[in-house]
Amino acid sequence: YLHATRYRNDTRGGDLFWKAKPEISFIDRDVLIIDDILDEGHTLSAIIDFCKHAGARAVHTAVLIDKDHDRKASPDLKADFVGLPCIDRYIFGYGMDYKGYWRNAAGIFAVKGL
Repeated sequence: YLHATRYRNDTRGGDLFWKAKPEISFIDRDVLIIDDILDEGHTLSAIIDFCKHAGARAVHTAVLIDKDHDRKASPDLKADFVGLPCIDRYIFGYGMDYKGYWRNAAGIFAVKGL
């Protein structure tokens, strides 16, 4: 298990903050990173790099939501498995929050005007 974030109850990402670093070795292991959303991908890219530098044999990614825009952290950043594509709106629910609220909303909703 690992947990990293850049948002910390804000709507804009900052520096990467590790809530929990993995307690096992990644050397010669296949790793699957599961994330709620692939927006710009800075957090996901940092976690991928961490796993590779920790010796993972292969790193795969699965995201619930993949936002459709051209602001990805790198042009080649793509999730291996995607639940739903999404238009470029600020969304919340099912684990994604808006300013620290509505993380546990039973659905995926968009903030009006954002």
